[in-house]
Amino acid sequence: MRRLPVYLVIDVSESMVGQPIEQVRKGMREIVQQLRSDPYALETAWVSVIAFAGRPKTLVPLTETYTFFPPEIPIGGGTGLGTVLNHLMDDIERNVVKTTADRKGDWKPVVFLMTDGIPTDDPKSAIARWNKSFRRRAAMTVIAIGDNVDPLLFGQLTDSIVRFNADGEDSYKKFFRWISASVTASSKSVADFGEEGIKHAPMEGINLEKVKIEDRAETGNSSKIDDNYAVFEGKCQTTGNRYLIKYARRPEGMHFGNDLSATDFKLVGAYPIDGNIYDSLSAKGYKPATISVSRLYGQPICPCCGNQHGFVTCECGRIFCVGEQEFIKCPWCGIEGTLKVTNEAFDVGRTQG
Repeated sequence: MRRLPVYLVIDVSESMVGQPIEQVRKGMREIVQQLRSDPYALETAWVSVIAFAGRPKTLVPLTETYTFFPPEIPIGGGTGLGTVLNHLMDDIERNVVKTTADRKGDWKPVVFLMTDGIPTDDPKSAIARWNKSFRRRAAMTVIAIGDNVDPLLFGQLTDSIVRFNADGEDSYKKFFRWISASVTASSKSVADFGEEGIKHAPMEGINLEKVKIEDRAETGNSSKIDDNYAVFEGKCQTTGNRYLIKYARRPEGMHFGNDLSATDFKLVGAYPIDGNIYDSLSAKGYKPATISVSRLYGQPICPCCGNQHGFVTCECGRIFCVGEQEFIKCPWCGIEGTLKVTNEAFDVGRTQG
């Protein structure tokens, strides 16, 4: 039987923490339910899920639709576009059956690559490899989540780019149903007519729009950091568990009265993470960039224990939480002391976002 390989390549970088990643987790269940109810998808579609942050990981290898089970979606540090492209191409090379003189191979794989930001690595060599050896062998659609994705960069990979603007939980549900419907349409196309490639479902009633690519000049990200968000890693003083604090850029700045200055980033929230999984997906050798706390608006509480101050810095430079106790101990380095409150601005290390 000829298979239709379907790759769902999902950005799980720190900028996705919070509502976006929670909706992706729900969306995976939505995709499973929809595909299992369609005879064409059951007959031909094999689904794989690849997550990527600074490093990629196959969460589900190519699996028949009726045995596909939605994975737990993790969080990692960085957005390694080049590394995940190479990971994807290696997987296609190993696991997609080629047509030979003796047999028909699999249908052309379809790839949905979902991302909300800019790469924190240099993807040029991987993009060149894709265009030379894989662009004709696979059909890719890039899904830009929000307005922070650079179409000039992703236009080097594919002519098929769509933008998804989230507007509440219902918009996410419709979006993932659109992905399921597109997989179903592609399955029907190869089963009935032998026509390969991605067949997109109608976008009416969904917060999706096609992105026009005006230019394909090569671009790069010399900063190696996604500056649309400021994300910080903290550790709970009470439990020792780790969490991420997420701030979103406010392009025009915000003013909150005469006693507060304009700020570049506003607090979105704080979220617990699995530290071991986070480390396994994060880029190695990253030297933290810094940002002044004067550019941050909002103080989070600790999402692990509820301490009212979730953004306290130690002399070691790491972030942790404190409650009402007089003496505190940094859970990162073990230094003990008392909390000092200052109105002076200082720099603090951030993640890649």
